[in-house]
Amino acid sequence: MFTGIVEAIGTVVEVIPTGANLTFWIDAPISPDLKPDQSLAHDGACLTVEDVQGSRHRVTAVRETLDKTILGTWQPGHRVNLERSMMLGGRIDGHLVQGHVDTTGTCSQLIAADGSWEMTCIFPTQFSHLVIEKGSICINGVSLTAFSVEEDRLTVAIIPYTWTHTTLSSLRTGRPVNLEFDLLGKYVARLR
Repeated sequence: MFTGIVEAIGTVVEVIPTGANLTFWIDAPISPDLKPDQSLAHDGACLTVEDVQGSRHRVTAVRETLDKTILGTWQPGHRVNLERSMMLGGRIDGHLVQGHVDTTGTCSQLIAADGSWEMTCIFPTQFSHLVIEKGSICINGVSLTAFSVEEDRLTVAIIPYTWTHTTLSSLRTGRPVNLEFDLLGKYVARLR
């Protein structure tokens, strides 16, 4: 379980095809503190740390993860938002995030908004019932608040701190993003 508050930015240094899976070596400032078998969110996708060597850690994404996320597009040099799993008893500064990406969306507009930024994201309409005005959304592992919600799109505001401490500042129009819809909203929708 995560909170969507990015702890560090890592860089993909190696991508290794392993059958239907992809194994990644990631260089990150938090890598030396990791241990094998820990859960770590990578752009919002929970992956298990398999090995740690110096400032690098290794993870593998299986076919299901590659089908539902942008991880299959990663190449060496790609920057990744990282978050270690939350500790019980700690603050939840973002919202409850499982690290189970629901689908990908597309950044359709990114504009400067007088000191902050606004990003509009298009997503498959089958998920429209999971997004509400002022509701939580996790985009590439970052907890954000949705507004201007429509059937197939939403907009989020990005404050300067989040802009400079995550990879959202490197997004461009037309690029895919990982989306995880609000956990509580998914359970409420399931009860209908």
